[in-house]
Amino acid sequence: MTTANTIETLEQPETATSRYGQLADAIESPEWVMPLRAHALARFHALGYPTTRMEDWRNTSVAPVAQTAFALAEPSRADATQLPAAAKHRLVLVNGFISESLSSTSGLPEGVICMSLAQALTKHRHLVEPHLGRYADVEDHAFVALNMALMQDGVFLHLPDGVVVTEPIHLVFLSGKSGNPAIANIRNLIVAGASSQARIVERYEGGSEASRLTLAVTEVVSEPNSVVELYKLQIESDDAFHFSTLRVDQQRDSRFTTSSISFGAALTRNDISIRLGGEGSGCVLDGLYVVGGTQHVDHHTQIDHAEPHCDSVELYKGVLDGRSRGVFDGRIIVRKDAQKTNSAQTNNNLILSEFATIDTKPQLEIHADDVKCTHGSTIGQLDEDAMFYLRSRGISVEDARNLMIYAFASEVVQRIRVKELREELEATLLEKLPGRERPGVSP
Repeated sequence: MTTANTIETLEQPETATSRYGQLADAIESPEWVMPLRAHALARFHALGYPTTRMEDWRNTSVAPVAQTAFALAEPSRADATQLPAAAKHRLVLVNGFISESLSSTSGLPEGVICMSLAQALTKHRHLVEPHLGRYADVEDHAFVALNMALMQDGVFLHLPDGVVVTEPIHLVFLSGKSGNPAIANIRNLIVAGASSQARIVERYEGGSEASRLTLAVTEVVSEPNSVVELYKLQIESDDAFHFSTLRVDQQRDSRFTTSSISFGAALTRNDISIRLGGEGSGCVLDGLYVVGGTQHVDHHTQIDHAEPHCDSVELYKGVLDGRSRGVFDGRIIVRKDAQKTNSAQTNNNLILSEFATIDTKPQLEIHADDVKCTHGSTIGQLDEDAMFYLRSRGISVEDARNLMIYAFASEVVQRIRVKELREELEATLLEKLPGRERPGVSP
């Protein structure tokens, strides 16, 4: 519960946010980036931390973050055993900084750039400058503004026109040891040229350590006829905070798919906004959150149909146990000229404990008259009839329960088109089940 003292602290940005000005002053950037960072810092000071009095934050308090004196994370080392075994193309960041020794990008097709954003700001300014900060808005989003103000490193991925990358590109974000609360500030820019194709896997992982804030902003540009699949996996410690923003700008006839899989941290907030800005473009948004204990996970999504003949499909599922809390706020906007829009949005939730809660709010905002749009949400518990059926077949109560939970959650996992990631997620999902087994299903 947010106390009066906490509210007072959050509503005094000059007090609660002033320490970040000192951190920002210590960061070196190319001259052309400095005005972007300075403006972002000014906006963060003006906005302050969001409070539960704001509509978009009324179900999520950021008090634990506001009350922690974070320092900037420093470059560190990580164990190579943490890397995905099948990641042929990978760029690895530890504490938000590129690790050259753990990365492997030499086998990418000719012309593809996959490198440190800090290096790209200088080496490929002509490719970065037209897009950096153009889609993730610092004017109204405090954490986006803070991310830009504290920008040091991240990923720059550029796909030339017509290039098809057949193997997945893994962007791996690991946390190194830290004795004090620290921010891993990550900025990513992905530009997919016309008729290019790629599958990208974002992984955020970290062990137990001092309180850690992962602050990540990813901007994606999908140029005409491009096909981009972006899969995000988040498995962080119970003492971590994770705030991420994804902004996607799609052009004519482009296709974009994203799947957000969240198994932790203590507090997670994922903001996803896609603009269908070209006729004939389309997107798919999938999400799965599996939480327990006192974990809190919040997904805010927005799909903006700005042009005609575009389609979108959104499916989010949640499994909540213990005293955990989930938030889903999904908004679909159909602009006046976006005729022939086809859109569907669904949020289904499975509550396993009488103490777990979910706040779900699917929304449609339609300004056109020739559209086909649906939305809905469900909140339920395990089906007693199905449980009885499984029990009558000699399956134990625990195994029957696990089988039903697995079947509910695996629908989202099965839609992932990267085989190695899909298999890994199936195994991770099983670990989250009480029995830690996969009854009735072959490995």
